[in-house]
Amino acid sequence: MPRSAYSDDHPTHHAWASLVNDYAAEKAVFKVSSNKTMMWIFLLSDIFVFGCFLVGYMAVRMTTTEPWPSPSEVFALTIAGHSIPLVLIAIMTFILITSSGTMAMAVNCGYQNKRGATALLMLITALLGLSFVGMQAFEWSKLIEDGFRPWGNEDGAAQFGACFFMITGFHGLHVTVGVIYLLIVAWKVWRGDYERRGNTSQGNYEIVEIAGLYWHFVDLVWVFIFAFFYLW
Repeated sequence: MPRSAYSDDHPTHHAWASLVNDYAAEKAVFKVSSNKTMMWIFLLSDIFVFGCFLVGYMAVRMTTTEPWPSPSEVFALTIAGHSIPLVLIAIMTFILITSSGTMAMAVNCGYQNKRGATALLMLITALLGLSFVGMQAFEWSKLIEDGFRPWGNEDGAAQFGACFFMITGFHGLHVTVGVIYLLIVAWKVWRGDYERRGNTSQGNYEIVEIAGLYWHFVDLVWVFIFAFFYLW
């Protein structure tokens, strides 16, 4: 009779057992949990998506035959009668970089078992992210008022609107999801859920570090968007 696929001496069983043992050994060496590993895999997939968007943007930018709108003019704000280029974008970038710092402090406080400080710093990070999304919404409304659309615009290459709304919109969606994620984790930290789940008296705040990985990734992507889209 043929051997069952679930018998101990079946080749498939040995293959799966070997795979499990290899993963367990690497987990023991590198001390990386399953949750953190899955976050890294998700971020890796997102790197490919954003990379394709930015490479596509560069290809369109370099091959279009129509003049490309000047970022210093398109993204300028009029303050006290003076047109200041990229002032809103500079403020948005400063806010997002600052939020990365507060997130790093939250992770550090989490591993020091400072529950209140961890929750507060995560809340501050989420509020900074919310401010960024609000400024981005203002930026979108201003461009739409000036005649820019995803399918075209009145100033230069029609591809400008498609690239801008697609890339910044996709990043803004990530920031919005991150804000919701941070608020949920901060609330659970404040309630002490992760202290009760911890195997030691220090609690288990790895979820804060995982949320930090996502937030730092969102900030890093914005640096590339800022460099390629607003400064080029």
